[in-house]
Amino acid sequence: MTSTLDQLFGLAGRVAIVTGGASGIGLASAELLAAAGASVAIVDRDRAAAEQALAKIGGKGLALATDVAKESEIDATTAAVLKQFGRIDILVNSAGTAIRRPAIEVSVEDWDKVMNVNTTGTFLFSRSVARGMIQRNEGGAIVQISSIMGFSGGGLYPNISYQTSKGAVVNMTRALAVEWAPHQIRVNAVAPTYVKTPFIAGLMAQPELVQRIEAMTPLRRLAEPGEIASAVLYLASPAAAMVTGHTLLVDGGFMAQ
Repeated sequence: MTSTLDQLFGLAGRVAIVTGGASGIGLASAELLAAAGASVAIVDRDRAAAEQALAKIGGKGLALATDVAKESEIDATTAAVLKQFGRIDILVNSAGTAIRRPAIEVSVEDWDKVMNVNTTGTFLFSRSVARGMIQRNEGGAIVQISSIMGFSGGGLYPNISYQTSKGAVVNMTRALAVEWAPHQIRVNAVAPTYVKTPFIAGLMAQPELVQRIEAMTPLRRLAEPGEIASAVLYLASPAAAMVTGHTLLVDGGFMAQ
């Protein structure tokens, strides 16, 4: 007998792609989606890391090496998942990068690198997966990973290219949600605070900076990857069937002040 919780959060028979899935928020999301019953394709630039992540979550899925800044590789990955499973129900765009430099020191190459991964890659993967969802005509869920820096100008350190890229993801989420709503494709985003992952290892090595972040956060701590993954699961699941175009802050109250 299927319980109410299974009906709301169960993903049995669903197929998910998680980019940046070999570590951090991506890995935590892949693990939780798999635990909810989904088959998960873990996408990462590092094939060996993707394979290790797949083994960690139970091996039910695929491990694929993909550069999300390259359209041809994205489309090849989408085709590989469709060939293996025949469908894609969920996409989590978690791949990301940052170059933390003052605006006057950011080169065009630095700018392009961050925008190509965080913004263009998110769009291209969403579009590639949505094409199949539209053709299959059974709907789907896309979850982008934005950031509190998509809402804030920061202040702790210069990070202009990252802030711009993540702000663009917030409005991209709204635009795609409106455009694809007639196809029952829900598009939402999660905007995490600082999360204890390798992505901010350099920041974590600075105790005074960590203390400042904690002091600016009403809950007085950084987030754990699993706490962000829980929001991803909600937005990807039937429990969020009436939610689209929304960016969910998971920030310990950081942006409420």
